[in-house]
Amino acid sequence: MSSIQYVQSFARDTDQILAELMAGFAGQKPSLVLLYASPRDDTEALARAVTTAFSPALVAGCTTAGEIAPAGYAQGSVLAVGLASEDFTVAKVLIDDLRHFNAAAARDALVTAHAKLPAGNCFALTFFDGLCGCEEPVIAAIHAALGEVEVVGGSAGDGIDFRKTYLIHQGGLVDDAALVLLVSTKLPFRTFKSESFVAGEQRLVITAAVPERRLVQEINARPAAKEYARLVGVERDRLGPEIYARHPLMVRVGGANFVRSIQSANDDDTLVFFCAIDTGLVMRVGQSVDMADCLEKCFNSLRREMGEAAAVIAFDCIFRRLELVQTNNFGRVEEVLARNRVLAFSTYGEQFRGMHVNQTLSGVFIGGRS
Repeated sequence: MSSIQYVQSFARDTDQILAELMAGFAGQKPSLVLLYASPRDDTEALARAVTTAFSPALVAGCTTAGEIAPAGYAQGSVLAVGLASEDFTVAKVLIDDLRHFNAAAARDALVTAHAKLPAGNCFALTFFDGLCGCEEPVIAAIHAALGEVEVVGGSAGDGIDFRKTYLIHQGGLVDDAALVLLVSTKLPFRTFKSESFVAGEQRLVITAAVPERRLVQEINARPAAKEYARLVGVERDRLGPEIYARHPLMVRVGGANFVRSIQSANDDDTLVFFCAIDTGLVMRVGQSVDMADCLEKCFNSLRREMGEAAAVIAFDCIFRRLELVQTNNFGRVEEVLARNRVLAFSTYGEQFRGMHVNQTLSGVFIGGRS
């Protein structure tokens, strides 16, 4: 039996979902069950039922903007991933009240939790309230506190409604919080990220912004939404998730380019971003390249080093899914993800090491027993 198993349910009834999960994980003794659920009226009841059924395993996860399993991209499902206790030991830290984030308290809690795990290989999975608006300082503090521990994660989703997102923790739902799962394992692993954009030649400057609100008022000293629409060659009234998915902005940090995605355009022509944006930032309009080719290159490199994956636990931006809808390129991408046993959810943002990023697939590639 694999040390990493998954069950995906499309049932609407909580009892039926629980029965499918129990049957699918029969014979496995998980130390951790990751639970990803598309928004539903009974998410809290589902979280409570699964947590009770799999005790003493830790059950943790979030609401999503969609789920990804070997069967492909899905919406409206529940995806559970079980990590067997014989190969994985897990500790958790909940960082709540993010609006009043206390970096020193978070550091102490993380260091204490890490010290309780067996010595050896350890990675961290992070889950954020996807509408908290403060992933940047928190993920930077988490990464600094954990030192050499590799960190990857994602921000919870709410379909494409952007109204309310939740973390699943201790049989209930929490918001305004980040959850860190420290995972010690006997298995080999590598963290990674993949994106399908390159920075174009066209530059722009953020000339007015409110960083704490992720709000951009002006680009190139012009109203932000109008100027962005001009730069990407569309009419202002056409702006929406599909356009943002195809034409993200990119910033260069430490010699590497990172995507900064737009969430929405306001009636006053300001733009709301998924990441912090500051006045004076020089950016470029991203140019799309083939997503399947990028994924193939990424996973081929990992397999050459690691062999075949037992599974890949990953976090995939909702805008990548929207891009596939527009390009009708699901087939090749789903084939690559399935071949590499990717288990993921569609996010409102991704974390990689100490950075909060957008329009990226970040994750941990976990090898099999030697």
